[in-house]
Amino acid sequence: MNVDGIPHRSIWFEDDTATLRIIDQTRLPHEFVIAALHTLDDACHAIGSMQVRGAPLIGVTAAFGLYLALRTGSGSAVMMDAAARLAATRPTAVNLRWALNRVMTAIAAHPEQDEATVALATARVLCAEDVATCSRIGDHGLPLIDALWQKKQKQGVVNILTHCNAGWLAAVDWGTALAPVYKAVAAGIPVHVWVDETRPRNQGASLTAWELARQQIPHTVISDNAGGHLMQAGRVDLCLVGSDRTTRQGAVCNKIGTYLKALAAWDNQVPFYVALPLSTIDWEADSIPIEERDADEVTHIQGLNSQGRMDRVRLTPAGSPALNHAFDITPGRLVTGLITENGIFNASAEGLARLKQTDS
Repeated sequence: MNVDGIPHRSIWFEDDTATLRIIDQTRLPHEFVIAALHTLDDACHAIGSMQVRGAPLIGVTAAFGLYLALRTGSGSAVMMDAAARLAATRPTAVNLRWALNRVMTAIAAHPEQDEATVALATARVLCAEDVATCSRIGDHGLPLIDALWQKKQKQGVVNILTHCNAGWLAAVDWGTALAPVYKAVAAGIPVHVWVDETRPRNQGASLTAWELARQQIPHTVISDNAGGHLMQAGRVDLCLVGSDRTTRQGAVCNKIGTYLKALAAWDNQVPFYVALPLSTIDWEADSIPIEERDADEVTHIQGLNSQGRMDRVRLTPAGSPALNHAFDITPGRLVTGLITENGIFNASAEGLARLKQTDS
């Protein structure tokens, strides 16, 4: 995607300096900062502190993190310790574990002295795959938006509601839930995006709105509680969200608040689609660990102060406890369909079984 007319990805490896670069998402939308990751500690901090976030992106970052560990050490002990540390940074998103397994499997077929080289090459492959995968997700989601545009007899705009950030900042490029939006705009379909603020951390207000503004796509930031009202008023044509982990039964884990949007969509007959790569599907487990983050993400908020500087302020009374579950789970029965790189499938055990056959 473009930032002020310049193409960017969310993560890239700089060959001439042998440095891993990321967009520091904790500084957006007020500051566009490129950060450098040099060590395993840097990679773990970037994932844990959410300098990088989004299931596809943290998987790719973890893959590069293994490389950063192995370029200063080698052997199975170093690799396993690094993998364990990276895996512990974000327990919910399955892409992290998937990417680590991809790198470790590739390394196992080579001698110890080649481990770092193989790890870097595999991380680069994962980067390229993610871009292609997200682009295909966009291609499969585009007809849904086009059908709504045709249903409106090409009058007005297609109003799409999204929750959290599942755009190119959550992947290497294109994104998942926003990929169909970008494809629709490129196809000349007028869209407008309702952007949930997505408390806590405000990834919608801070990241999705920033992305859409950079691409000059019409959008409006709304409070998290406004989505149901807009659906009742007939002002939402489609809900599009991403996923951090989806079970083989079709249950979707995404940013806290997604379940409430799915319930409102169901009650108002608004299509509710989840866009995700196959790497986000947990084919082994039927339950999902829900990450609980620091309470201060609920009690405090970051923004620009009256002097135009980044600042952090308290929202709640001192001493009031807060609970901060990062994700919730939406049952497959509330999901109209899963948009993947291999097509659209039902969010059910049967639908997932058919999807798995396309990946064999």
